[in-house]
Amino acid sequence: MANLHTVYLALGSNLGNRAAHLHTTLKRLAAYAKVEETSFLYETKAQYVTDVPDYLNAVCRVTTTLSPHELLAANEQLMYELGRRRTAQYGTPRPIDIDILLYDDAQVESADLIIPHALMHERTFVLEPLCDMAPDVRHPRLGHTVRELLTALQAPPLDKVMPIGEQLWTWGQKTYIMGILNITPDSFAGDGLGRAGQDVVDQAVAQAQQFVAEGADCLDVGGISTRPGHALIPVAEELARVVPVIQALADAVQIPVSIDTFRAEVAQAALKAGARMINDIWGLRFDPQLAKLAADWSAPLVLMHNRTKLEDPTYRAQVAQHLPFGPAKQYDDLMQDIEKELKQSLALAQSVCVPRWLLITDPGMGFGKTFEQHLELIRRLSELKAMGYPLLFAASRKSFVGKALDDLPPEARVEGTLATGVLALERGADLLRVHDVQAMSRAARMADAVVRHK
Repeated sequence: MANLHTVYLALGSNLGNRAAHLHTTLKRLAAYAKVEETSFLYETKAQYVTDVPDYLNAVCRVTTTLSPHELLAANEQLMYELGRRRTAQYGTPRPIDIDILLYDDAQVESADLIIPHALMHERTFVLEPLCDMAPDVRHPRLGHTVRELLTALQAPPLDKVMPIGEQLWTWGQKTYIMGILNITPDSFAGDGLGRAGQDVVDQAVAQAQQFVAEGADCLDVGGISTRPGHALIPVAEELARVVPVIQALADAVQIPVSIDTFRAEVAQAALKAGARMINDIWGLRFDPQLAKLAADWSAPLVLMHNRTKLEDPTYRAQVAQHLPFGPAKQYDDLMQDIEKELKQSLALAQSVCVPRWLLITDPGMGFGKTFEQHLELIRRLSELKAMGYPLLFAASRKSFVGKALDDLPPEARVEGTLATGVLALERGADLLRVHDVQAMSRAARMADAVVRHK
């Protein structure tokens, strides 16, 4: 049996649909290498020739049985098939670049191939994504770790980005606002749009257009209530609620639509109808096939931490069969346990080739945590942000907010929601999921001016 070799490949694109080129490359690499892990995605200026379009850059770790020169030939063929044409002009825009950075700890020098890559030690756009995966790997020739090489450049951090639909979101420059569209008759917040039918579609479109005018960056459409004590509804009913709404929104608004579901069948229908993101409250514990779906569609995937206690034994068994976790609300260490369980979900997603740049974490406010644990979680939210992934925070109108405000009902929890959102933003949250878009959008803009102003 041929030996497997571990290889780090640099990927770049600055021509055409850059994100699509990178996603296609990851999928096509499977013909001769197994993609084990990817970095985050970065948008960068060209380093040597400056009058060309900006690049999207990433690094992936693969295993392969090919020799270095066989791998070079396979990469060259793939680049050619994806539209890359070699020219004498240095810095010419190209749909895809694939460079071999490291091949085990080998050193190769020939007329057409140098390993380690001859210029990797001076390229922030290579070292920073490589550091996402392999900070302690040593350069076989220079002897320094990737982290040490990156530190030596003394370069400012690159912008992490996420492609979503036709857009490219840049993390860290602003707080994004996700408006909630509950297509359910039993939403805890009292904002549900009822049962399936044209009137519901019209209501959803009108509310979505209002959210856009008020500053929403995306919309989250859900067809099953996840309020305390919620029960499963038939898949057919969930589909009937969300698919017509998403189809209408695809024509009515220009911002991305997320599908809030934990069932792959629903997510697939929603993506076909025009959704561009999947928001999974069970973090792949209910239906791991959501990860494969996100990979196939190159759709961002939100993975939420959840220890909700379920009464229905069938529902509970479905959740518990994947990535088992501790008893609801009982934690050895709140933040360490949440981080550990989120990492399990992230690892499951990456095992089926969901790129790291399409993954978003959610600490799961309102799901399997006590009042005191919610307050602690907000205070220590920066510990989850330190994982490096974009962070979604969703506390809008939830019961712990009401309890902190002398048991106010959901519709009276706007100010409390704004307070939690601003606190989360200050601690690193990137995306706030809210019912009251205008109020949160304005509060976030003010907080961004203070927190993110440079």
